[in-house]
Amino acid sequence: MQERYEIRLAGEGGQGLILAGLILAEAAAIYDGKNAAQTQSYGPEARGGASKSEVIISDGEIDYPKVIKADVLLTLGQEACDKYFHELKKDGILIVDSVNVERVPTTRAYQVPITQLAEEATGRRITANVVGLGLLVGLTGVVSRKAAEAAVKARAPKGTEKLNLKALAAGFEKAEEFKRKE
Repeated sequence: MQERYEIRLAGEGGQGLILAGLILAEAAAIYDGKNAAQTQSYGPEARGGASKSEVIISDGEIDYPKVIKADVLLTLGQEACDKYFHELKKDGILIVDSVNVERVPTTRAYQVPITQLAEEATGRRITANVVGLGLLVGLTGVVSRKAAEAAVKARAPKGTEKLNLKALAAGFEKAEEFKRKE
């Protein structure tokens, strides 16, 4: 892994992206023994406003806890895609939920019906954040699958651990499909 790996998860409030960022940071720091910093911001609305979670993962010290130019952008909404795409590195990875993002600013994007996969895997749209997380981790290898699973078990709301592990597995499965095609 490079010295500093920058990840931004963006969408709307209520989609669970801040939780996904916390899970990713904990997977890196607690279970994979890397350095990680997680920050978040969201609009004044509880649901529906802009929301983002940023995770910096590094083998070395992290001197600045925010994304400068993202290595990966996972976006579950059109507004977030439009707003943050320009802050993605030239060779960065863009992952969009094709259910909610119709205008993709590049042909070099993973367009995945993340919300639909969540419904198919768990019966609940709200698990799209964890499907997206599994997809991101499966495509990048930024943390180990074992670490991601342990962090989901530890962080998922009580009683939803199995459901969220199913969602994570669905994301990993989709990432494997892409890897087989490459």
